Amino acid sequence: MPQFAAWLLLAASLAQAAPHTPPDESTVLERLPGRRDDPAMAELRRLRSALAAAPKNAANATRLAQAYFDRANAEGDPRYVGYASAALKPWEGSDDAPAEVLFTRGLLKQYRHDFAGALRDFAATIEREPGHIGARAWRAAIFMVQADYAAAASECTALGELASELMSTGCLAYVDATTGKTRDAYQRLTAALERRRDASPETQLWALTRLAEMAWRLGDAPLAERHFGAALKLGVDDNFLLAAYADFLLEQDRPREVVALLKDWVRSDTLLLRLALAEQRLKLPEARAHAQALADRFAAGAARGERLHLGEEARYLLELKGDARAALAVALENWQDQREPRDALVVLDAALAARDAKAASPALKWLDDSRFESERMRRAAAALR
Repeated sequence: MPQFAAWLLLAASLAQAAPHTPPDESTVLERLPGRRDDPAMAELRRLRSALAAAPKNAANATRLAQAYFDRANAEGDPRYVGYASAALKPWEGSDDAPAEVLFTRGLLKQYRHDFAGALRDFAATIEREPGHIGARAWRAAIFMVQADYAAAASECTALGELASELMSTGCLAYVDATTGKTRDAYQRLTAALERRRDASPETQLWALTRLAEMAWRLGDAPLAERHFGAALKLGVDDNFLLAAYADFLLEQDRPREVVALLKDWVRSDTLLLRLALAEQRLKLPEARAHAQALADRFAAGAARGERLHLGEEARYLLELKGDARAALAVALENWQDQREPRDALVVLDAALAARDAKAASPALKWLDDSRFESERMRRAAAALR
């Protein structure tokens, strides 16, 4: 059964992690998900039952796999991606799979940072279904990660004929905000969101998070705070929103709010990192246990050949361990596959701490070429130069 295969994958990954003994019995290492009365968990149980009754039914398999993928994005817990892959096992490696299987397989590949494989699956999806909005949107997202802004803009333009105005405007605004046109992008996305107050909570959350980031980079912290607050009020669990808001709070020197925000999100590596950073600033005893938990997870991922959070690992080495040289090496390794603004920032910060301006040249070149607007990055670049 697919669920059993997923449990085997989970057991294998946990077995490779180094054991960790908490400093005392009161230390909370993890809060387990999935209350019996949770509607999302009830829906997953229903979808699992449907697939168990017909294991090779493509529609049932993709619905379950996408539900697991949604949970992985919401909670930052990669175990759900293992469960999703198990649901798609009958079509593993098949080029003749139905379009929605190809699309869902692409989602899981990009989660594991197999961007080339994901792009192939999304391209195959579009060949079968030229109007597939999801495949276009995710291709744009991957091109943004790879800093291929012309390709991303091309996908956004194609979305203009397929998707809602808010989605297509948001896509192009995201490209523009990364390439030196932040203020114009902010205004266009704000206007589009005002015209589509009936958009789904998930779409609103995406737009509001982007607006918060733009306002933050433009130096308007109160405006960024309002956008983050509006996104949180939607009540949609989203790992990226929580990480972005936590970074904002840390930069504003508000670590206590970070602890309150993230104390129940220790399953996510990205959020556990930010929680540990806040606890360290506050000199809380939990910081040591959470830092050790991160170390164990990074070591287990390396042992499995799955280093999915190299950017977070670099920040852990730099900000929690104080090892600038090791942080710089990991940040540069991460830069080979991921070239988003946050990836550039950790390269700059690590190079500055390691006093190695030459090593930062890839990120400095990206900053010049993209014309990305960030006072924080400009200060780091100026110090390196």
